Amino acid sequence: MVDELVEFSEHDPELSDGLKWLDGEAQKKGLSFYDMVYQVLYKHDVNSKAKEWLNSRN
Repeated sequence: MVDELVEFSEHDPELSDGLKWLDGEAQKKGLSFYDMVYQVLYKHDVNSKAKEWLNSRN
């Protein structure tokens, strides 16, 4: 999936800029690009589930 995003970014300048930024952040943290993508997606998933849980309690 990530490789497909990288390939698609050749046609989407905004996506390309985002992936370049993410790669830079990964390098700053000493992580691989793929590990950084995993962290971002994991954090997004956790936040989404927390919001769903909070909304279900209201």
